[in-house]
Amino acid sequence: MTAVKKYLSTALLVVLVGSAIGITPANAATPVTSCSTIKIATGVTKGITLPCLDGRSQINFQSIRGPVVVNVFGSWCEPCQQEIPHFLDLAKSKKVAIVGIDVEESSVAAGRAFVAKKGMNWPILFDLNSVTRGLFGMGVPVTWFIDATGKVTYKQVGIITSDAILNNEVKKYLGITL
Repeated sequence: MTAVKKYLSTALLVVLVGSAIGITPANAATPVTSCSTIKIATGVTKGITLPCLDGRSQINFQSIRGPVVVNVFGSWCEPCQQEIPHFLDLAKSKKVAIVGIDVEESSVAAGRAFVAKKGMNWPILFDLNSVTRGLFGMGVPVTWFIDATGKVTYKQVGIITSDAILNNEVKKYLGITL
């Protein structure tokens, strides 16, 4: 076995064993969903641009096109945590896109850890400095329903308390039956 093959075999073994017992490299980012699936209109230049929590891109919020449910949350917000299971169930349907906006976190790492812990498998934008406060308001949770043209068809301020409520809002404001 050449030295390179032996090194690669050893490195692979270290990664596999480390993964099996829960050890990850110190520089490994917590996995989060890519924002590449967010539908956007090209050419939109005005608006608020937010980084994706995956660290790979930025999205101009006003360029987002639906149908999509946009949920604004923070890990520190108890009502936000209470409604996450309803968004997880919505995501399982695969009938409507979801985009999260994580606001006022202490750090990107804290946001990534929270998203991974809760199993939030949709694209998440990150607003560390509250640049969206003027758009969404002072409190969270807030959920917006955006149609294919980019029009906000409904703004839900406050917690969504059940799958039935969320499903009814998706049907009423986006025309999608779950």
